[in-house]
Amino acid sequence: MGVKVYGMPMSTNTVRVLAALNEKGVEFELVIVDLRTGAHKKPDFLALNPFGQIPALEDGDVVLFESRAINRYIATKYAEAGPDLLLSSGTPAERAVVDLWLEVESQQFGPPIAALVYEALIKPMLGGATDVTVVEAQATKLEKVLDVYEARLAQSKYLAGAEFTLVDLNHIPYTNYLMKTPKASLVTSRPHLLAWWQDVSSRPAWQKTAAAIPF
Repeated sequence: MGVKVYGMPMSTNTVRVLAALNEKGVEFELVIVDLRTGAHKKPDFLALNPFGQIPALEDGDVVLFESRAINRYIATKYAEAGPDLLLSSGTPAERAVVDLWLEVESQQFGPPIAALVYEALIKPMLGGATDVTVVEAQATKLEKVLDVYEARLAQSKYLAGAEFTLVDLNHIPYTNYLMKTPKASLVTSRPHLLAWWQDVSSRPAWQKTAAAIPF
């Protein structure tokens, strides 16, 4: 049995996993779980993820959910293929920096950018009206985070150091959507952050992943 990913190609969390698989050159099947029909709350999917959220991954007898945990599994299992996404051959200090910035992505970057993207991009697609007050509030929070990123990227090519890692990859899906909103200037106004984005978004694995996103 090959690798199966259960999710939707417009879901940032699903796309995060697909991007990791593409970086590692792992073949997979994307099994569509349509949130609009409530497929994520049906027994078959709840057997994979009892919380009823996408994505889930099935790799033989291994069943995982939570996209960031899935990506660590992919990076570890396929460590010999593609880039060393966890710097497994690095020093303890180098690996700790990867862990640190993985936490930053999840805890500092993730919440404001997710709220901003939903309000500015996803909500209108679902027929709702953007609340500009929410967008501005989340943009203010995100600005403070991205100021830290700009300073970091002035010192290193990638967020965890000189090499592209899972840290950079995990940032790509939401940044991709941010660049489709009126708040793309949060990236374009910061030269080192913009250079980083142009670099990571031009990677062949991401280009392959992005081609399957429906908008």
